[in-house]
Amino acid sequence: MYEPKTIYAQHALNVVTSYVKTGDVSALKKKKNIPEELQIRRACFVTLHNLDGSLRGCIGTLEPQYENLWLEIISNGVAACSRDSRFPPVAPEELDNIEVSVDVLSIPEKLEDLSILDPKKYGVIVTDGFRRGVLLPDIDGIDTVEQQINIAKRKAGLGNKLNDDLQFYLFTATRYH
Repeated sequence: MYEPKTIYAQHALNVVTSYVKTGDVSALKKKKNIPEELQIRRACFVTLHNLDGSLRGCIGTLEPQYENLWLEIISNGVAACSRDSRFPPVAPEELDNIEVSVDVLSIPEKLEDLSILDPKKYGVIVTDGFRRGVLLPDIDGIDTVEQQINIAKRKAGLGNKLNDDLQFYLFTATRYH
């Protein structure tokens, strides 16, 4: 069985487990003694993988929506296990076969020169001002800037747009398992 190595992943796993088993995370939201690391206000993604490494759910925010990372992880953890449109909601019998990671994001910065991108180091946001696509950094199988941009464009429904007609932002993410 999977054992988280960090407080971030442990919290996310507790959220997912509680939500999948009971549909309720209100006790976690009301917790008073939040660990110091989770008191900062940051955006994050919560990602679920099956033990075989395949993706099982991933939802996140690019800008913080809550007063602290504790609440941000609760919101994104619930969404990752129940509202990722690519997958059915996680069932209780799946919980023993799921690994959780949390990516804590830096503040996105506008990117003027795409040659700065490095898919192992930076995540990318692609937007036309209305739609936007995001790809986290350091994703297995994404080795080139072109792959990274094309996937982010496709996720936004902007695959047919020229790069010159789009805006790009980069960010870093620290991944916690």
